[in-house]
Amino acid sequence: MSTIQEGPKDINNISENNNQDSINNPAIISIEQLGYDEWFKSRNTFEITDNFSIARVMEVNKNNYQVSTGQHEMYAEVSGKFLFNVESSIDLPTVGDWVVVQCFDDYTLAIIHHILPRKTLLKRKDPGKTVEFQLIAANIDYALIMQSADANFNLNRLERYLVMINDSNIQPIIILSKTDLATAEVLAEINDKISQFNSKYLFLPISNLNGNGLKTLQDQLLPGKTYCLLGSSGVGKSSLLNNLLGEKLLAVNAVKDKDSKGKHTTTRRQLIRLESGSIFIDTPGMRELGNFSVEAGLEETFDEIAAYKGQCHYKDCTHTHEDGCAVLAAVEQGIIKEERYNNYLKIQKEAAFYEMSKLERRKKDKSFGKMIKNYQKSMRKK
Repeated sequence: MSTIQEGPKDINNISENNNQDSINNPAIISIEQLGYDEWFKSRNTFEITDNFSIARVMEVNKNNYQVSTGQHEMYAEVSGKFLFNVESSIDLPTVGDWVVVQCFDDYTLAIIHHILPRKTLLKRKDPGKTVEFQLIAANIDYALIMQSADANFNLNRLERYLVMINDSNIQPIIILSKTDLATAEVLAEINDKISQFNSKYLFLPISNLNGNGLKTLQDQLLPGKTYCLLGSSGVGKSSLLNNLLGEKLLAVNAVKDKDSKGKHTTTRRQLIRLESGSIFIDTPGMRELGNFSVEAGLEETFDEIAAYKGQCHYKDCTHTHEDGCAVLAAVEQGIIKEERYNNYLKIQKEAAFYEMSKLERRKKDKSFGKMIKNYQKSMRKK
């Protein structure tokens, strides 16, 4: 019977053959079970010829990738032609991507030739002075934002995650971990702060230690869907995934008692499939969240502010000082919470700064290119 690696000419044949092989051998899963659904099938225009296969990026390492076709997992590298056409970090594969690979050495090595269209792409500003994107994961259906019920809980940080996720058109789920460490008063205070999101997002309090809330979370998970775990170091992402897996597959470090900060237990992004059929991407903890062009995410996350923006007297209202500003009036009346309003402005200003820096850098690069061309022309004339 033909397998994916033997090169069926049609992607539909790949699905049918792989499904049949999965029935004959329970250890083999189909690419559909890795999340390859009708959305990707309808948008895949790459012709699958002999020795080429569809695979999903399971792990991103410093110099290589690990991919899976459902039947084989192998290390992978991008082809020279692929690298030649890369213009930015967004053009490179990331965990969760569907790629076209060519397999070698008895399926121990693969060469990536092409990335299939992405359903979603989660990215952030690259930490540091450079103005670049850092890819987090691709083709995510749901993002689990984890904050713990100790000193880690921060409403402003939660809103930043929501902006990033909503801007990527991913469905957020808010997870409050370590509820066993918090008093009833602290939990009530956190519940009050998060209540504004209850009508829009699923909110689940859990404890990795005593198991409270884990069954409720498991009941919400859907087979074939991809979930991404996001949150600061030490909030319990790896512990949660270990509990969902039913085994201690991922290393876990204790947090510092003094400030509740944890070490980066997860050092690379990796995709893991649960027995239930749900697919999880574990990510390292993030201390900095910076975004480019997050207008859509801001509008969705701060929808109560967006609702008043169109009522302002001036079309170019900045919502900071203008007379006739409906947003400021709503803040003064207590309709819009001042804390939410201040965080909205802060994220908006940061995003504008990053975008401005990006454009300025492109302008400088263009000017430098012209200078080189003029210099080359002058040298040829000599």
